[in-house]
Amino acid sequence: MKKLITSLVAIAIIVSPAIAAKNIEAGPRKGRILHLGDTSAEFFVEPDRTVSIAFYDTEKKPLAPTDQVVVATAEAPTGKKKLEFSKKDNLLVSTEALPEGEHYNVVVQVKETADAKPKNFRIKLDLSNCKGCSNPEYACTCDE
Repeated sequence: MKKLITSLVAIAIIVSPAIAAKNIEAGPRKGRILHLGDTSAEFFVEPDRTVSIAFYDTEKKPLAPTDQVVVATAEAPTGKKKLEFSKKDNLLVSTEALPEGEHYNVVVQVKETADAKPKNFRIKLDLSNCKGCSNPEYACTCDE
């Protein structure tokens, strides 16, 4: 009986991250939503491969960027590249484009104010469009 309980606990520990991992939400621009607490940010790759970040309230109404600080690190096969962001209209836009290629991680660090604790998000960059939900794969909301 003790072995059975231990085995079931081990299986639950192994399986639960896999089940919880597919909790992706897409934003109004079909980018990936990053939950920050009372607000959220949307990670979106523009056609020129720059990254834009839009901020929303709890009802997904746009918020103008204020004191938020965003830094992204592209972990491309050619090496890591740090992306800095500047304000442009109601978005934060990366000052440089993502490195060429796909299927590498982009780590996004968001601080709601300059002295706030950062929240980190790891996004697998895949720019192809999902056939099920028509979002880019990095923001796919399908259960597959």
